[in-house]
Amino acid sequence: MSYKYDLIIKNGTVVDPVNKRNGVMDIGISNNKVSEVAPEIDTSLAEESIDVSGKYVVPGIIDLHVHVSSWLGGGYGHKMMALAGVTTALDMSGPVDSVIANARDYGTGLNLAALQYVRAGATVKDSNPGKQELEELLQKTLEEGGYGFKILGGHYPLTPEATALAIEIAHENNAYLAFHAGTIETRSNIEGYHEAIDLIGDHPVHLAHINSYCRGRVKDCLVETEEAIRALCDNEQICSESYLAAINGTSGMCVDGVPGSQVTAMCLEKGGFPVTEKGLEDAIMSGWGQLNMESGGKMMLATGENAVAWWRKKNMDTTVSFAVNPEIPRLRLATAKRESGDFVVDCISTDGGGIPRNVTVEMGLALVKLQALSMEGFVLKTSRNPAGILGLENKGHLAEGMDADITVLDLKKQKPVMTMANGDVIMWKGQVFGKSTRFLTTPAGEKNVRENGLEVSVVDPEKTPFYRRGSFN
Repeated sequence: MSYKYDLIIKNGTVVDPVNKRNGVMDIGISNNKVSEVAPEIDTSLAEESIDVSGKYVVPGIIDLHVHVSSWLGGGYGHKMMALAGVTTALDMSGPVDSVIANARDYGTGLNLAALQYVRAGATVKDSNPGKQELEELLQKTLEEGGYGFKILGGHYPLTPEATALAIEIAHENNAYLAFHAGTIETRSNIEGYHEAIDLIGDHPVHLAHINSYCRGRVKDCLVETEEAIRALCDNEQICSESYLAAINGTSGMCVDGVPGSQVTAMCLEKGGFPVTEKGLEDAIMSGWGQLNMESGGKMMLATGENAVAWWRKKNMDTTVSFAVNPEIPRLRLATAKRESGDFVVDCISTDGGGIPRNVTVEMGLALVKLQALSMEGFVLKTSRNPAGILGLENKGHLAEGMDADITVLDLKKQKPVMTMANGDVIMWKGQVFGKSTRFLTTPAGEKNVRENGLEVSVVDPEKTPFYRRGSFN
């Protein structure tokens, strides 16, 4: 028998602000696309139907800041994201070849893009790379399948001059550029944030996790938050995201007896621990440092002797988290609006993936319950806006003909019930079924991604709203 639809999602409250939908409706899906959205669709027309009465049906959640490389996050992040309701994500450090390998080996059906970190001693020789070295790195990144650069200024800073040069080179080549604020002259705080604004100039740049610069390291955290908001309002060329988790994620690696990452050093200072290898060990033993540890096919946060043993077993090359994000800045940054009514911080992200802090649904829906966000606002910040920034024209809303990327939410429990990517159910009631990964890349990277056994979606960054700032709002 021939069916009109492959699947019908029945009786869910569809929230799709782009198409001005908010009510109980059915969604018919055919050939991996949304075919129809209507008050009622006859189930006899479909090969299968799923009743989601009492649940919210929204465009698939897009997390604009995750980590799923072997260096940071790990392959289990794919399963963790599917369980968290995520359908599309951007890995915000790389290395790109490792992200691709994990996407092939651990994929759960997600869409994924990746950036390449610009890091002294890893992808460039030192903290002051020149034009030729940066151009060669970018070309290699794009050919591997990456979207562009991530400057890890807060962790592994470059000189201000090299930072500005990397931004300029990415712009000249229509490549994506993300920036964790900080250079060798500043740190990952409000001062580094203001320096980043100056270095960005009028270029379109993704300034990562605004929370990270509003932790009260220089001024009161609320003063820092309002400064950050005003700066974003004055610089509309900057795209941004913030997260809702209390914890961050940083490197547990020490070199010559001291942490290699400046963020790790700052977190130890905040907790009153010496900025040494022994200080980090003591922080993990005490519970101030929470180590990422593999268990049961996912990553968990661990402290105490078992965590220290795991850290040593991994030769310290693992991730550690600290509860350094104050509550009020998280709330303010998630909800602040411009005079136009658009959100100041475009997106809610997690900085998660394989770091166990994938709380967009859990904590985002808490804001909906508190009426700090409307459900439409939640959808804009978790799907529509990030889709626009990444240039994904067929994602972020549920018009007929769009990709069938859908997340079904239980508002009462603040949990995702179902995750669907490209028309396939990849998670249902806590069970993950998806396989492989659809990798988002530029035309330069298509060949290499296909040769690595992944499906490909090709996006031309020059044609994305990232380079036409504001058109996705």
